[in-house]
Amino acid sequence: MENLSIDEINALGTVDVVIPTYKPGTKFTKLIDHLHRQTIAVRHIYVINTEEEYYNTNVTDRYEDVSVTHIKKEDFDHGGTRNMGAAMSDADFVLFMTDDAIPKNPHLVAELLKPFANKKVAVSFARQLGDKKEDYLEYSIRCFNYPNVSRIKTKDDINILGIKTFFCSNVCAMYRKSAYEEVGGFIREAIFNEDMQMAMSLIDAGYGVYYAADAKVIHWHKYSFMTQLHRNFDVAVSQAMMGGYLRDIKSEGEGKKMVKTVIKQLFKSGRIYLIPKLVVQSGFKYIGYYFGRRYDKLPRWLVMKLTMNPSFFKKYYEKKA
Repeated sequence: MENLSIDEINALGTVDVVIPTYKPGTKFTKLIDHLHRQTIAVRHIYVINTEEEYYNTNVTDRYEDVSVTHIKKEDFDHGGTRNMGAAMSDADFVLFMTDDAIPKNPHLVAELLKPFANKKVAVSFARQLGDKKEDYLEYSIRCFNYPNVSRIKTKDDINILGIKTFFCSNVCAMYRKSAYEEVGGFIREAIFNEDMQMAMSLIDAGYGVYYAADAKVIHWHKYSFMTQLHRNFDVAVSQAMMGGYLRDIKSEGEGKKMVKTVIKQLFKSGRIYLIPKLVVQSGFKYIGYYFGRRYDKLPRWLVMKLTMNPSFFKKYYEKKA
């Protein structure tokens, strides 16, 4: 992406931020603070919080440009809740973030906005950084999923990148509001992956998805093996339910590629003792993914054991009854 001055980036349009929250902690406090230090100022921040009793009003009350809307847990939906926030904004661009993603520096908004100088770009998403001191394995996996090279992804890349063509993360992703509205917003009643579904819709409509490697957020998790299994089950369910490319293009090959790449990195860094953990973790991920792709053939009791989102499946089975 060509170099643009701050004035040129600013001239591209206004930016609002939408952040769904649930029991937000210290990372959320840092996120709000960092958003107010950006070289490109955001116009307004819309917080859609799940369960008012868990929300600390002191974090946002001091900011006039932050609005908080509270919803019940049963009303939360990965796609619908974000659509609610987007509907409150009339900005040219809407930046969606999660409450545990922290901007690495004051240039996050500028680096996400810059790609929109290309009218073909409908969304740009940030690079997620792990912490090599806290969890080197997770750090290595993040390096594989979020490399240090930016690129635009379009329909022409499907045969080359496969499922990765539609990879996009609402942990930190900015959307051109007009394109977002053109394809109807995020899918409603989404168990997961509303961002990849949106990317698929935008690419299908002829737009490009831009990975902005210079837009950086600190975001990583220390999941247990079982949590990884549950998470990948829901990922696979979302792909099967959403259909289209997400259902038809399998992602097992990408998983194998990740394991091979990370093993090489572990050898190179002298951390071969982490390889058994990687193998076991990957096994749990695969089991979750395998059963998730076949959720509709599983008994209800097993689905409820495997999912991270039992409330989603409760509604799902009620509608089927």
